[in-house]
Amino acid sequence: MKLSHLFKSVLTVTALSLVTSSVSAENIRLRFHTFFGSEMDTAAKHMQDTLREKSDNKIRMQYFRGGEIVSSDQFVEAVSRGTIDIAHGVGSYWPGQVDIGNIEAGLPGAWTSVEEAREVFEKLDPIIAESYAEKGVVLIGRGYGSDYELLTKQPVTSLEDLKSMKIRSTGQMARLLKEFNVPTVFLPAEELYVGLSTGVIDGVLYGGPLEYEQLKLNEVAKNYTSLNLLNPGWIETIIINKKVWDKMNDKQRDLVKEVVNQYAEDIHNWLDEGNKKLMSEGELFAFSLLNEEDTKKLSDAAEKIWEEEAAKSERNAKAINILLENKKLRGR
Repeated sequence: MKLSHLFKSVLTVTALSLVTSSVSAENIRLRFHTFFGSEMDTAAKHMQDTLREKSDNKIRMQYFRGGEIVSSDQFVEAVSRGTIDIAHGVGSYWPGQVDIGNIEAGLPGAWTSVEEAREVFEKLDPIIAESYAEKGVVLIGRGYGSDYELLTKQPVTSLEDLKSMKIRSTGQMARLLKEFNVPTVFLPAEELYVGLSTGVIDGVLYGGPLEYEQLKLNEVAKNYTSLNLLNPGWIETIIINKKVWDKMNDKQRDLVKEVVNQYAEDIHNWLDEGNKKLMSEGELFAFSLLNEEDTKKLSDAAEKIWEEEAAKSERNAKAINILLENKKLRGR
């Protein structure tokens, strides 16, 4: 029996759709956007090369540095819309969009080592992933930052010194400083040098010695002060557009997760080794420690922040309970 012309047309269209879908699934182009600048280009190239090689050239990645397409505080919305496919940022950049963002980024006093932070996030991440899923994005990676201390143009010997300075800070560290009437503002990494050199800001809470050196901030600020509140000082988040994720098969997903997490780990290792080296040499910055009395004041004030974060939602309360249980287990 002969097929009708209409039925043959339907079969042809269906076959073409299947071929198109197959090609789309096999050949993937991803736009990856980080909050870092050019200092992480080596880790980025390794990620891109590994992804291309292990996928037999089927998955390729474009890499965009901080501010090149969208600002870092717009990453969740940009990934959800599909403006970019993958974003690598920090939850404290978007607490108004993701209720658990500040907790995820790191609350003062939450952990004291990378090993401890990794154990904490094994329990936290299922809760955090739910929050991102509500925004149409998928949590696929985690980075464990490094040192996160204060760099200022003038020496800091006490909290009182900071009251006359304007400090670039984000998340709950900014909230904590405001408790002591320290003015804070947000500036993206690419604007820190100009901000310090022009007097828009007097200091930054952004990272450790190596990051400050990579951004050439040692040219405009020399005083590095440890606050002793959180190590690693920030936790990184890697998210992907859900539609893009759903189009991938399991093997492709595993590969993408593998390379982006290795990228984050490469960054952590590079920062950690570089920070230790610069501190040991002691040449680029004048290193100091906030006095013990003021450190305790900061630590005590942080407890209020934990309570405020827990009160925001049932999900936040669960996350804070995990942090409290960990703190008790560690004897703090």
